[in-house]
Amino acid sequence: MRLKTNKKKLQNIFKILLALVVVFIIVELYPRESTFNYQFEEGKPWSYELLTAPFDFPIYKSDEQVEKEKKEILKNFTPYFILDTTVMPTQLKKFEADWGKAGNISPYLRSFIEGKMKSIYSKGIISNDDYNNLQKWNVKRIYRILPGRISQLAFLNEIYTPKTAYEELVKDGRENVRELNLNNYLVENLRYDSITSETAKNELLKNLSLTVGMVQTGKRIIDKGEIVSPETYAILRSLQIEYENRKSVFEQTAIVSVGEILLVIGLITLLILYIYLFRPRILDNFNNLLFLSLLIVLIVGLTSLTIRYSSLSYYIVPFALLPIIVRVFYDSRTALFVHIITVFIVSLMVDNPFQFVLLQITAGMVAVSSLKDMTQRSQLAQSALYIFLNYVGFYLAFELITEGNLSRINWVPIFSFAISSLFLLFAYLLIYIFEKMFGLLSAVTLVELTNVNSDLLMKFAEVAPGTFQHSLQVSNLATEAAKKINANSLLVRTGALYHDIGKMKHPEYFTENQVGGKNPLLSMKFEEAARIIIEHVANGIEIAKKNHLPDQIINFIATHHGTAKAKYFYVAFINENPGVKPDEKIFSYPGPLPSTKETAILMMADAVEARSRTLSEYTEESIDQMVEDIINTQIAEGQFKDAPISFRDVETVKKVLKEKIKSIYHSRITYPEIKTSEK
Repeated sequence: MRLKTNKKKLQNIFKILLALVVVFIIVELYPRESTFNYQFEEGKPWSYELLTAPFDFPIYKSDEQVEKEKKEILKNFTPYFILDTTVMPTQLKKFEADWGKAGNISPYLRSFIEGKMKSIYSKGIISNDDYNNLQKWNVKRIYRILPGRISQLAFLNEIYTPKTAYEELVKDGRENVRELNLNNYLVENLRYDSITSETAKNELLKNLSLTVGMVQTGKRIIDKGEIVSPETYAILRSLQIEYENRKSVFEQTAIVSVGEILLVIGLITLLILYIYLFRPRILDNFNNLLFLSLLIVLIVGLTSLTIRYSSLSYYIVPFALLPIIVRVFYDSRTALFVHIITVFIVSLMVDNPFQFVLLQITAGMVAVSSLKDMTQRSQLAQSALYIFLNYVGFYLAFELITEGNLSRINWVPIFSFAISSLFLLFAYLLIYIFEKMFGLLSAVTLVELTNVNSDLLMKFAEVAPGTFQHSLQVSNLATEAAKKINANSLLVRTGALYHDIGKMKHPEYFTENQVGGKNPLLSMKFEEAARIIIEHVANGIEIAKKNHLPDQIINFIATHHGTAKAKYFYVAFINENPGVKPDEKIFSYPGPLPSTKETAILMMADAVEARSRTLSEYTEESIDQMVEDIINTQIAEGQFKDAPISFRDVETVKKVLKEKIKSIYHSRITYPEIKTSEK
């Protein structure tokens, strides 16, 4: 008992820690800086409330205007080139070494060439690429930087390139000057000085003003419904730029973070309170809480990533995926409640929270309404279509109200709605993954399991036909009872079909499979016979696991007899051995007891259907008495003490079982025979 209490306390601690982790992750996913949460276009109406300046900020010029003024200022820019004075002496020495002692040219010609080379090098030789760039930039002058960092202004037409320098040397046509390969001695000695040039350029541009005025704190900028004029557009754009520039300044303060934490804690608490009051079975299972937490964090995370790192609209996130998946595994009310809580959490991230909440809550309503019981793949496609139409309809209605003119409607979000709706088709894959991860069971899987043409059920019908027919009858009885008390009728129907599959191992020991033969159990000891009968539960669990049946279905097999006794052999032992106290453990099923409405319904339906076959007469009184006796005995033995089923529910189940058994064994009219006339 103490161990059980400690285990429950530990589970509660884990649940509290899970809630705190969810709150922490959600708060971390919120934008960490102040952002400009408005969308606007020039010539379109402002769709938000009155906007006033939150702080002083300048009105920035447009990029085009700034670029135009830059070009105008840089018309006066003069680039700087370094004149390398070591090049000329080096090339003159090389020329002297090649031709000075050869005697091939006259001293006069040599002196003439050297003089020309000194003149050319003193003005400077620039590379062809630099020269072409200067012409492209329409530069007329440059600064030559001489030794000692002395700047000397020079016109571009005075500067040589290697080609023009060579042409200058040979243009007089003296003697055989072209044969001297003078281009070998002409090397660029003017190199672009990027550091000095950029410094000079920045010095010119520092006088360029990027603003055309100031907006004071509290100044009215624009109100809802007003058209965004060019002047207002410039102010809004400037405010947006200033928000970006001030990101480091506008880091969220501790007070803002506390507000976010309190808000998220409040919303998560409301969800926990709902589950505690109305869905305690979800709260009891840690996997259920982990699953719901993962879904909420997944949707919030996708929204955060879209807003932070993408230029796409946040409407591309498939928000309706959450209520669809929750509805498949639980119920419509839970799905809608979880969806609404998630939408409220996400609304703090978006730029138009009212429109967002309106669209997403209505989409969630459509999702849970169109998936009352998702048993076919086509239902998901239909739901996706309905959700898309809901998005489009409510969005256009909202835009018509705010814009007031069809021509001003922004049609781009409809594209996002279409993509979001297409993403919903991946729900089947996610449902399969979540089933395996968290041990959940969807209606789709249940429908597949109820297919009597499946390999396991066909083998069941072949090996133990009597037991299979019994299971079909129990399935029908339990389904009708479940519908009346709002239990999961599809789940109980499926569990009933498989509850006795353990009898497949030794079908000959069970009377429903014996046709005119002797019952082999009657020749055994009572203890051995009871053991064989009781063993069909363990055999059923083994067969179910071998065939990969879900744990929820295995639970029906394990609990359908609870801790009841194999009454026939228990009573027979007592009668045979008067005064001897039997070992009740030998004659009792190992349990566990039913822990859900559905397993409790199955226990009642199973016992009633089996006993109904033993009645000597089928009258309303005998059937009513039989149902009352069996179920009252189960209650007295405490078989339903772990199941969340009320006395009112039990009475309803009794009534349904009585009606159904009577309809099965109703009296039929006796058809008369044709009398033959006596001759």
